[in-house]
Amino acid sequence: MTTQPLPLSADEARRIALRAQGLLGAPDRRAGARGVLRHLGAVQLDTISVLARSHELVPYARLGAIGRQAVESAYWAPPEAPAHAFEYWSHAACVLPVEEWPHFAFRRRAYRDRPLWGHEMPPGAYEKVLAQLRDEGPLTATELGGAKNGGEWWDWSGSKVAVERALTYGDVVCVRRTGWRRVYDLPERAIPAELLHDDLDDLECVRRLIRLAARSLGVGTRSDLADYHRLKTEQFDAVIEDCGLVRVRVEGWGKPAWADPQALESSPRGRHRTTLLSPFDSLIWERARAERLFGFSHRLEAYVPKPKRVHGYFAMPVLSGGRLIARVDPAREGTTLVARQITLGGDVPGTATPRKAVEGTAKALAEAATWVGCTRVRVDRVDPPELREPLEREATRALTARLEGAEV
Repeated sequence: MTTQPLPLSADEARRIALRAQGLLGAPDRRAGARGVLRHLGAVQLDTISVLARSHELVPYARLGAIGRQAVESAYWAPPEAPAHAFEYWSHAACVLPVEEWPHFAFRRRAYRDRPLWGHEMPPGAYEKVLAQLRDEGPLTATELGGAKNGGEWWDWSGSKVAVERALTYGDVVCVRRTGWRRVYDLPERAIPAELLHDDLDDLECVRRLIRLAARSLGVGTRSDLADYHRLKTEQFDAVIEDCGLVRVRVEGWGKPAWADPQALESSPRGRHRTTLLSPFDSLIWERARAERLFGFSHRLEAYVPKPKRVHGYFAMPVLSGGRLIARVDPAREGTTLVARQITLGGDVPGTATPRKAVEGTAKALAEAATWVGCTRVRVDRVDPPELREPLEREATRALTARLEGAEV
């Protein structure tokens, strides 16, 4: 007999997702940024840095003004210390808990079977970089012989091509960065011995990653759960029946969905975080899911020509009261946090009243300002324009209160 899907309201699904992502309820500050990484299972990396890089913004959104060095040390192990994370291709280039190394054996095998690559690799280059790492210890691409051939950024040197190929195959690992440069090492030195194996077959790897995705999302459709670690939908279909997830029917979604059984054991309660979100945050990195959960359509416009941008270069959604209520395109000028453009209101009418949108956005701006060492907030442009002055006034008031509180 086929079990009927458990019905969930749209509001229940949204709250389950927020709790699963660590944005509803008391944050686990004792576990810190490393706890956030383990809870989410993947934190996406990106080169853009406005207030901070995206991998810093993710734990900040959940924990508040955590020290930025504490974030870096939560990801990257110091030399000679045991690794607690590694970098690999998951949703994109991501930091992953080191415990997940065995789960990506299927992807390492798939890369080895891949016939075509975007860069030509000179004969002997692969063996040379492995020998150099074996003899000299962990090295950056520059120390391996240089990352570039002298052309554009994608014009990689032979050693860079070889070490990146070895990274995808699992013959090389990155468990540390220095600045923004990967430090490459051999897995047998960097990965704990009990995790250094490719014993899991492809189906078991996928099965475990789907379970982890469900834990991190709380509830999701086929595409949501597969996309979390960029699995193919046919891979999802091959394992979903024995993943132990609960079939649910979410109001308004129009697609089958599954939930983590632990997410259904209790009703999500607690305080909502008010914060700016990176566009690469796992709460919203899958745009169709963000629209289903929040009625909020978001697009990164950093690579859109400036005249065609609607919300700004690096518009960050504002999460407040469990809703996405605004977009802020931030910048820094010395000790001033500049909101170059703010668009108040979500995409669904009634998401937030003007007063709530102003208060939530001002609070998010004030906390972000103190985190990055700013003592002033300036608002350049607001849509609707009549809310610019009240928003700037409220942000200044909130920032002043935070600064005075910090001095007590």
